Amino acid sequence: MNKRYIVYIVALALLAALPSLGVYPVFVMKVLCYALFACAFNLLIGYTGLLSFGHAAFLGAAGYACGHALKVWGWPTPLGLAFAVLVAAALGTVIGWLAIRRAGIYFAMITLALAQMLYFVFLQAPFTGGEDGLQSVPRGSFFGFDLVSDIHLYAVVVLLFAAAFLFIDRVVHSPFGQVLQAVRENEPRAVSLGYKVERYKLLAFVLSAGLAGLAGAMKTTVLGFATLTDALWTTSGLVILMTLVGGIGTLAGPVIGALVIVLLENRVGDLGNGLARLTGVEWFNTLGDSVTMVTGAIFILCVLLLRRGIVGELEARLLHKA
Repeated sequence: MNKRYIVYIVALALLAALPSLGVYPVFVMKVLCYALFACAFNLLIGYTGLLSFGHAAFLGAAGYACGHALKVWGWPTPLGLAFAVLVAAALGTVIGWLAIRRAGIYFAMITLALAQMLYFVFLQAPFTGGEDGLQSVPRGSFFGFDLVSDIHLYAVVVLLFAAAFLFIDRVVHSPFGQVLQAVRENEPRAVSLGYKVERYKLLAFVLSAGLAGLAGAMKTTVLGFATLTDALWTTSGLVILMTLVGGIGTLAGPVIGALVIVLLENRVGDLGNGLARLTGVEWFNTLGDSVTMVTGAIFILCVLLLRRGIVGELEARLLHKA
């Protein structure tokens, strides 16, 4: 068996054991939602070389779509999640089709501008709840499992995250993924080899948007609400930070980056007091709003000392030793 899959199996077993270790399940589910969001973003920037400043649009749109489907239309949870992914993918098709016509900073600015337009639509639209957000979204059930129970929902979120992560792994290691990396490294050469580069870019953008949408839909289901914060430009900045801290162009990097950033933003009780003291989160909790200074300092240190990110540096050193 491939060593990579052995690591995945061990990680999945660890995730399954976390609630029995006293870790708050909702906290882990929140980390997994952001981790999937970061993995989706990394598929675009790390393996295709496209920097999107508007990825929060897909997270927020899918969150509202799933919440509306579950609360207002009364759809089953699996159908609501699928609907949210389709909405995010459709938005990704439109935004990606417009954005890939430009490159570099112009591409990034187009995604930011279109995402901000969507943000103001969400602010004014009646189905989003405006500044109050979409509240009291029911969890429903998932093929017979009542998701009111945190443990049942935890199992579903872990399985969905694992499936999405394995899908990304398969995409990256497929011939399609190799072409994406060729585009990232040398786009003119890929064009000269006969590849329709714009089609590959658009498909990568749509896949990334759909996966980000799944993360947003799961987040709304877990927390029971969708707010404007999910679609705000700062959330796009947050996912960039997660990916940079963990390691751009690595599969596990965005997961580690999401864990680090979410750890800094949560209460001690979410981890359990023992684990909170062990990880140092208890001290971060005393900082209040000043925790953003610590987050900024971590970002600066990663840029200066860990230019490949946490996982990227570890991989580079292990390969160097080998």
